[in-house]
Amino acid sequence: QVQLVEYGGGSVQAGGSLRLSCVASGRSFGSNTMGWFRQVPGKEREFVAVVSWSGGSTTYADSVKGRFTISRDNAKNTLYLRMNSLKPEDTAIYYCAARGTFYGGSDYTRTADFDYWGQGTQVTVSS
Repeated sequence: QVQLVEYGGGSVQAGGSLRLSCVASGRSFGSNTMGWFRQVPGKEREFVAVVSWSGGSTTYADSVKGRFTISRDNAKNTLYLRMNSLKPEDTAIYYCAARGTFYGGSDYTRTADFDYWGQGTQVTVSS
C-alpha cells in the first residue's frame, strides 16, 4: 500500500520556523515530482512548492517565495519543507503529494497534477 505521511506540524509564533517531513512507503518516489500544498477550511487546496524528481529544480508560490524551501532526500524517500519567517496567514493543513509519472520537472502546480496525497499535518501560526 502506497502511503505518504507528513510530520512536523505544530503551533508556532509569527516569525518562527518549522520543518515538515513527508515519508513515503509502499513504493519509491525517487523518480517522481513531489510537492506541498495547503488548505484552510472552507477554501480550496492551494499550491505551496514543488521539486523535480532529481531535486534540481523547484517552484514556489509567490506567497512563500524567499521564506520556504522545499527539498528531498531520495535515498530516504523523504520530502521536506523548511518554513521560516512564518506568518499567521500560513496557518493551514499542509499536504505532501507525488506525481505518478516519472522524471517530471517542477512546473506542476495544480492539485490535479498529483496522484498520491498524504493525510495532512496542521500548522498554526499565532500573532
